Amino acid sequence: MIDSVLVANRGEIARRIIRTARGLGIRTVAVYSEADAGALHVLDADEAVLIGPGAPALSYLDGAAVVAAARATGVAAVHPGYGFLSESAAFARDVVTAGLVWVGPDASAIEQLGDKINARNLMAAAGVPVADGTPEPVADVHRAVSEAGRIGYPVMVKASAGGGGIGMSVAHNEAELRSAFETARTRAERFFGDPAILLERYIAHARHVEVQILGLADGRIIALGERDCSVQRRHQKVAEESPSPGVGEPLRGRMLAAAVRAGETVGYRGAGTVECLVDEAAQEFVFLEMNTRLQVEHPVTEAVSGIDLVEQQLLIASGDPVSFDPDSVRLTGHAVELRVYAEDPVRFLPGPGLVTEWIEPIGPGVRVDSGYQEGDTVTPFYDPLLAKLVVWGEDRAQALERARTAVSAFHVRGPKCNLPFFDELLADPEFVAGTYDTGLIGRMRAPGR
Repeated sequence: MIDSVLVANRGEIARRIIRTARGLGIRTVAVYSEADAGALHVLDADEAVLIGPGAPALSYLDGAAVVAAARATGVAAVHPGYGFLSESAAFARDVVTAGLVWVGPDASAIEQLGDKINARNLMAAAGVPVADGTPEPVADVHRAVSEAGRIGYPVMVKASAGGGGIGMSVAHNEAELRSAFETARTRAERFFGDPAILLERYIAHARHVEVQILGLADGRIIALGERDCSVQRRHQKVAEESPSPGVGEPLRGRMLAAAVRAGETVGYRGAGTVECLVDEAAQEFVFLEMNTRLQVEHPVTEAVSGIDLVEQQLLIASGDPVSFDPDSVRLTGHAVELRVYAEDPVRFLPGPGLVTEWIEPIGPGVRVDSGYQEGDTVTPFYDPLLAKLVVWGEDRAQALERARTAVSAFHVRGPKCNLPFFDELLADPEFVAGTYDTGLIGRMRAPGR
């Protein structure tokens, strides 16, 4: 078993990894920027190393500084969490080259799946359903117009190397396509250093549903159910639940089997997520992308499975069997995750500041993964995620009721906070009925709603 690990991240995910590692008797090392000198993840770890200024490019995205910190502190492994360097094949290779254990899939799997076009082609060859789209990067707007004519409007325009909804938009006609294409190329180049653009058929009223997989040390791939991530603003998730209220058992079986095939295609190891778009009316799905890391929303799977995914990551990276029986996984109850952000609850624009009050809810089935406390300052340097409120119930109705109670008891003052939005969401008829799709927030914010 790995005896020590450096957590190459910050905030709630760094604290969450440290918590499990400590429970396993693993020594933990945190890294931090000057802006995070007093952060909770720094206080939680056994040791902490300053790696640079507040700007992410000069600290958390500086792979050489992270590897140097790992070598200087004598750790055995590096866990990247999510975001930052977690899906960098180059960083994964650098970690291994330094003689350290990388807690994640092999760099080759990250590389193959990090490019959306290549991933689509791999999945199609493996028999995983994909939406009609472009099998190679679209080089210019004239080619984009031609391909859109073949695919049929509306089309989704997205950065092939991107994530987080950056540069993504829907074009309903040629004029919108021309504008969206140039915007996507510019943002793809700026954020990902790769201007490659992918076009796909847009599925109206789709649900965004993903499957959690684990690639075991013995080579097997198992699926741990699905999560519905359709509550989104700007193509970015705000709330998730498991199981999905829009997925029937036959569809669930097909999705889980396809996710296992996806993992087998690249010899996947560790925790990964196969994301899909679901046509609820037709009960059909298509592959969207695969995330080669731990997801922000992994706690909902932990809540319904009783399996600590970080523990499994550490075991698999050590070459050990997982701590549960892979042949008898049983999912029970229903779980909901609400992402608490330092952003206003109407337009969802970030608003950093000093936290003057922080009171977390407690109660049956309630879990809070947080990165802040009273007296901390939310800076503009990083993603404004403050905490994740996760609630489990014996069924969906109980989970939603517990979530309502927990939201009302969660108090954050100082920075802007989106907690009032969750009061709206948990009372929204579409969400309560489970009939929502990725357009839900747009409809909630529509004039006259």
